[in-house]
Amino acid sequence: MNMTRTRELFDAGWKFHKDDVKGAEQTVFDDAAWRILDLPHDWSIEGPFEENNISGQSLAFLPGGIGWYRKSFKLLKGDKGKRLFIEFDGVFRFSDVWINGKHLGFFPDGYTSFQYELTPYLVYDKENVIAVRVDNSQQPNSRWYTGSGIYRHTWLTKTSPVYIVKDTTYITTPLAKAAESSLYIQTRIRNEFETAGGFLLNVEILDAAGTKIAGNFDARRIDPGKEDQFTVSMWLENINLWDIDN
Repeated sequence: MNMTRTRELFDAGWKFHKDDVKGAEQTVFDDAAWRILDLPHDWSIEGPFEENNISGQSLAFLPGGIGWYRKSFKLLKGDKGKRLFIEFDGVFRFSDVWINGKHLGFFPDGYTSFQYELTPYLVYDKENVIAVRVDNSQQPNSRWYTGSGIYRHTWLTKTSPVYIVKDTTYITTPLAKAAESSLYIQTRIRNEFETAGGFLLNVEILDAAGTKIAGNFDARRIDPGKEDQFTVSMWLENINLWDIDN
């Protein structure tokens, strides 16, 4: 198995329908008449402008409402055994996401990114279908123009069964001086193998030329289906501190 983590842009070839429909989360739903588009997409900007629109000035007197997105995709044979995640950089506003008819979750915030794991519900012998319902009908809801829909990029991330958990890596420099600096790294690693194992987090610091100037590691044993925090610290000497010119 290829153990490399990949993050693929997932914007192309979505289907879109304005207004609410029943059953659009189901794999067998007929979306042949839906419009094909690439993300990011904002249906509000398509109009029409309406002076009496309840969205008012914040949405530029454009329509909010409800919209649906669907995308079909096939997986590679080499994807078997990997963990797969769908990541949305931003959806405005209330969103529900399904994969092959299975509800992954509801996300209320329109400004922050979010992610769902697809792995348990994927099929490898036919197409998979992701469906997203977006509800921006509650108006007005902002002090500035937001648009409506999947208005930022989407990504398909593939990892090995042991992977760094999203948004858990933190790097701090408790001491930051040119002569000597300290570096402190924390991250969480999850083990989705069926057995426990020992795992090594190796950290290398490279300078602007790509030369390794420091390194250290942390090793831990993780039970199946569990995660643990890894911590790596190191000292750096003769640091080239950044400023507004460098």
